[in-house]
Amino acid sequence: MSPTGTITQLMRLSKLVHRATPESVLGMTLRQFWMLSVLAGTGGSRPQTELGQQLMVDANNLVLLLNELDQAGWIQRERDPEDRRRHIVVLTERGWAAFEQAELAQEAVEDQVLGALDSGEREQLRALLLKALAT
Repeated sequence: MSPTGTITQLMRLSKLVHRATPESVLGMTLRQFWMLSVLAGTGGSRPQTELGQQLMVDANNLVLLLNELDQAGWIQRERDPEDRRRHIVVLTERGWAAFEQAELAQEAVEDQVLGALDSGEREQLRALLLKALAT
């Protein structure tokens, strides 16, 4: 693949996003924001195993990240009433507030990183990324 291939450009964009989104901007790390975004997008709760699969994070790293979020008071883990061996990860009220604040900051970062794209192009990019991730 050429140096200007799609994967190369996605990696460059990822680096740009990471550089533009330090913890001081979001009030949390980008990984924490990612996790809270997924939880918020599912109504605020998700089985822990499904969360790991959706985020493509192995079980050990998932537990470490969940421990960080739990210590911050942003999530809690509850036993699944249908299967006591499983945990449900729930976004707390404090977690919702932290996510909403970070989401506003992330919108400004998105404007900075994707400033060359109009709203229609951004929506098209988002749709194409979702389609690629669904495979």
